Amino acid sequence: MKEYCGVVGIYGHKNAAQLAYLALYALQHRGEESTGIVSFDGKKVHQHKGMGKVGDVFNEANLKKLKGPMAIGHVRYSTTGSSTVKNVQPLLVNHKRGFIAVAHNGNLTNSVELRNELEDSGSILQTTMDSELIVHFLVRDHKNDYVGKIVPLSAKLEGAFSFVLMINDKIYAMRDAQGFRPLCIGKLGDAYVVASETCALDILQATYVRDVEPGETVVIDQNGLTSLKQPEAKKHAFCIFEYIYFSRPDSNIFTKSVYLSRKNLGKALAREYPVEADMVLPVPDSGTYAALGYAEESKLPFEMALVRNHYIGRTFIQPSQLIRDFKVKIKLNPITDVLKGKRVVIVEDSIVRGTTSKGRVRTLRSAGVKEIHMRVSCPPLISPCFYGIDFPTKKELIAARYSVEEIKNYIGVDSLEYLSLDGMLNSMLLPKEEFCTACFTGNYPTKICKPPSKKALEKKCCMGIKK
Repeated sequence: MKEYCGVVGIYGHKNAAQLAYLALYALQHRGEESTGIVSFDGKKVHQHKGMGKVGDVFNEANLKKLKGPMAIGHVRYSTTGSSTVKNVQPLLVNHKRGFIAVAHNGNLTNSVELRNELEDSGSILQTTMDSELIVHFLVRDHKNDYVGKIVPLSAKLEGAFSFVLMINDKIYAMRDAQGFRPLCIGKLGDAYVVASETCALDILQATYVRDVEPGETVVIDQNGLTSLKQPEAKKHAFCIFEYIYFSRPDSNIFTKSVYLSRKNLGKALAREYPVEADMVLPVPDSGTYAALGYAEESKLPFEMALVRNHYIGRTFIQPSQLIRDFKVKIKLNPITDVLKGKRVVIVEDSIVRGTTSKGRVRTLRSAGVKEIHMRVSCPPLISPCFYGIDFPTKKELIAARYSVEEIKNYIGVDSLEYLSLDGMLNSMLLPKEEFCTACFTGNYPTKICKPPSKKALEKKCCMGIKK
């Protein structure tokens, strides 16, 4: 039940839903399976959502129906089994005191405990999403004081969460105390924008104001911004994978540039593992900027000799292994005239399962490349992530089961080297203590509850709760 998503909220603009739509376009890389928007015109709530990408789900006709000066939106990626229409966000619930709409990026590590508490008290849950839990906690005392409820509730939640909620006439932006997931605030005239990444602000020409701070809930209403806080964690746990892979390079995440961070990773990689070669070859798109840093530091030519088919989605976030294998074959096309007979350094942002890298090497060999030296801009991924990234078990991580030498032979390269943990952390523009590195070390910054078994989920499926 892990998710990796993008969220947006618009308050105080006559075209709120249209702006949310554009912002979701900018956040499409954070989830390609489903998307949705909920708007409010002051009297009536409107929604449209569905399976597919932003451009497939929305059109001019259904956007016109999303009326009002308030809107929240969501793009979603989920693991196999939970990709159903019922789980598409924003989650909208109508009740006697109004409505609540929820868009969530992250993963609650105590969701099992919370789910048991709710079900024991009589709640009937309709989805397998941890995002639904927050709705039940907000409405179960039948009081309308949501501002008074929100901080105690955020303290009750554990793990990674960046929530954007629309509750009646207010928007709430809430971030966990350790700050795993990014969430920023912008201004467009008199309107406010909340989004997962600053690239969503840029597409709207909104001005960046600040990040929602770890442990903070920001309330946006006719009075502007109001900040509510729970005690901030003594130690932050910003997800370093945002810099390595997920975020767009033109975004600032946790206030710092993704582009510059990725270049720094490549430079550190070149210092740690130089190699005699004819060129540095980036893997578009997430590996491009680390490769640029590697080329600059090593004084090797930088060649864009792998051309990406931009009509193919991000291979890592496809739920089916069969689809992943197919897309690897057609995603990148080599320029043979540049590559034939050459020794190349290919820079990858990360290696998760190994399938993608193996396919790329096979493609390069078929183009006549003489030597392939692979360099990876992060350490080996050896531990599952419980904070919202889709590698929830060790068996899915090739580096958790095989040595670097064995991975090298499996992928088919002449040499393979990973950036060291210190090299990665020292490349960041924030202090190293600020980051979560659990996927590289196995040291988790929060208590981890055992997730429900597949058998338990299947049992719930038979009871009418779709997995």
